[in-house]
Amino acid sequence: MAADVLSQAGVRVHLFDAMPSVGRKFLLAGRGGLNLTHSEDSTSFRHRYDEKAVQVGRWLDVMDAQAVRHWAHDLGIETFVGTSGRVFPIEMKAAPLLRAWLYRLRHPASGVPVQFHMRHRWLGWQEERLLFDQSAQATTLTVRAKATVLALGGASWPRLGSDGAWVPVLGARGVAVNPLKPANCGFDVLGRCDAGWSDHFRTRFAGFPMKSVAVSVPAWADDSAPARFSRKGEFVVTESGIEGSLVYAASAWLRNDLEAHGRAELLMDLLPDKSLEQVLSAVKWPRGSRSLSSHLKSRLGLDGVKMGLLHELCPPEALSQPEKLATCIKGLKLTLKAARPVEEAISTAGGVAFEGLTAGLMLQDCPHVYCAGEMLDWEAPTGGYLLTACLASGKQAALDVLENIFKKT
Repeated sequence: MAADVLSQAGVRVHLFDAMPSVGRKFLLAGRGGLNLTHSEDSTSFRHRYDEKAVQVGRWLDVMDAQAVRHWAHDLGIETFVGTSGRVFPIEMKAAPLLRAWLYRLRHPASGVPVQFHMRHRWLGWQEERLLFDQSAQATTLTVRAKATVLALGGASWPRLGSDGAWVPVLGARGVAVNPLKPANCGFDVLGRCDAGWSDHFRTRFAGFPMKSVAVSVPAWADDSAPARFSRKGEFVVTESGIEGSLVYAASAWLRNDLEAHGRAELLMDLLPDKSLEQVLSAVKWPRGSRSLSSHLKSRLGLDGVKMGLLHELCPPEALSQPEKLATCIKGLKLTLKAARPVEEAISTAGGVAFEGLTAGLMLQDCPHVYCAGEMLDWEAPTGGYLLTACLASGKQAALDVLENIFKKT
């Protein structure tokens, strides 16, 4: 996006990428349908960035969700709003949008074509020149630039290029970088023993979806305080724990609890559409000679992985006491022991601290060097918020380059 804005303004841009082709993580994001942005109102949209809402809000002032849709339209890609409010290209794929974008960068109707340099991994500086490793030629290249925009990603999906190798490079220049951490990630469960799920549960239910459930993150050590997060949706049981959209949405709170306390707790409502009173009444209903599993399936529709979780996590004595069983069904506690590695996460938190950046995203300790995208210290849930903010940060950096280095407005 930074290259797009600069080239259209008549600036000669060279784009260096460590990978053999550009946009690999962009293509991965569209593997299941490219979620470009979200249609919710501006105030709610900005709140998705939590404690960094003010900083990210400045980027959204120059490119918000509607502007992202206009940008796609200008590239010949029409979009639509899904039932969840998420915005997708009509074709649902990332490849047609990327092809159209690259064609415009290489063959602009006005401005200057962008020159692409693939298999060039940035190593830092050599006597104030940018230093690149040219893997194809097995040599290095130095480049002098009037302005540099770094968009090096976080540390998730390193095989696509964003491996976090830039952290010590910027650290050596005195740039404050907060540790990169997993965001929108899965978690390992503690279970009844440190091993996590029992062999029986893991063998039978790993890979099964938990649908039509609600989860909440309770206030730490204060049962009377309201939950810090609560939402209905679905997630997936994994070999070692849990993952999926509902877990990703709660991941920031869970990760922070793990960092602060060494463990995190998640409460699961297995029947969010029924009240505690309705569940208790059904549990108390005489079951005669039927097993508990048959009874709960008949009266409440509880079976499969949900029933498996009850047996896995409920104390044995609770299964025979209606009040305790109903409480477990409406608030089954799952203890988590670790977030999955950052390499597996959808995105990362941490990165270049905003305190070391100007409002235009230039590094205060490195004049004429800008940072954009996921390498900055912010995070957001899935739903189009990540991609929108990445695009907007690129535009913000480019506009500052034009105004303060090339003196164009």
